Amino acid sequence: QVQLVESGGGLVQAGGSLRLSCAASGRTFRSYYYMGWFRQAPGKEREFVADINWSGGSTVYADSVKGRFTISRDNAQKTVFLQMNSLKPEDTAVYYCAADRVRIGEYRYWGQGTQVTVSS
Repeated sequence: QVQLVESGGGLVQAGGSLRLSCAASGRTFRSYYYMGWFRQAPGKEREFVADINWSGGSTVYADSVKGRFTISRDNAQKTVFLQMNSLKPEDTAVYYCAADRVRIGEYRYWGQGTQVTVSS
């Protein structure tokens, strides 16, 4: 099995920054897995934020975060990061880490989520 544990969420003022981390573990985790970040705001469906291929050479971002968020990974540490800059109140959500992309938008493994709250 694969376990994903997110950390780094919190409360920040608009314009501020946060860095989320997602640590992967488990015998079946493979460094070649695509990794992704999703988020779900209150009353809304979960939405894609960003993903990254195994080498880090290919990244994709939602239009809403492009230019402000950066996804990266450290395969030796089995960790994926989401650097979030210029945060806006509309970025407030629970952020989820995901691993092993089955198809675009669908992942096999999910973390429990970390809350990000951006105050205006």
